[in-house]
Amino acid sequence: MAQLTQEGRSLVASIAARHGLSEAAVEHMLYAVAAGHGTQAQFNCPELGGMGQWSLGGMTMVGDMFNNGLKARVDALCSELSGIVRDHAIFGAPTSSQTQSQGGNYGTPGVSLYVQPAGNSWPSELGQPASVGTQNDMRYAWFPQARRLAIDVAGTMTLYDTGDHQISGFGQAQSGGQSLSFNSQYGLIDVPQLRVVDGAATPVADPVAEAPQQRWEPTPAPAQSPAPSAPTTQPESMSDDQIFSRIERLAGLFEKGILSQTEYETKKAELLARL
Repeated sequence: MAQLTQEGRSLVASIAARHGLSEAAVEHMLYAVAAGHGTQAQFNCPELGGMGQWSLGGMTMVGDMFNNGLKARVDALCSELSGIVRDHAIFGAPTSSQTQSQGGNYGTPGVSLYVQPAGNSWPSELGQPASVGTQNDMRYAWFPQARRLAIDVAGTMTLYDTGDHQISGFGQAQSGGQSLSFNSQYGLIDVPQLRVVDGAATPVADPVAEAPQQRWEPTPAPAQSPAPSAPTTQPESMSDDQIFSRIERLAGLFEKGILSQTEYETKKAELLARL
């Protein structure tokens, strides 16, 4: 993941002081809002109630569901970060050497908030990366508009089709060799599960809305031979907003004494597991 420049860290420090948060928490939320293109964020920040979701002008959900003050605090912070991402070109245009710029200083468009790694040139037809990173002799960049993940290992580049994944973070491991995985709306995905492609895709206006037939489906488990049982129905498909709305309704039933503590916690866990 891209590292903040000194100017970017000064900005994060200023926002952290205003909101009464640590700089690490503000930086975490900045990356989350940037990954959501300035209009939404999915995060897991202990200082802000753990796991939650924010949408610009929409619903804000936090781990402490009844803490309206915390919801307002998250909304205020994310709204400010959204302005930085949206109005000040967090992901800037490439320089003359084709190095992808990620930045735009708050109040000073064109000044990068992120450190630009040396030699970070990518095929120009892919556009501008939303996330970049390095690990020893491996470097990678995600291009959401082209739906491509580019990985360069010791000068050999491989392109992967990311489909409709909305990537929120990458994970790297070196035990037993280099490996790369990422988190998206479908959970933790290992890069080898993606399809290798030869070139860039044609950019689309809205990668999420396009090509629903490309939605990620987990690899099915090996066929088993269970004992005959009554047919079961698949759970209804719900968006994240619908899941959080359902949890809020359950909380209301619990407060009214209609649901017991055990019933409420069990159903809440089932719904959170479907995010």
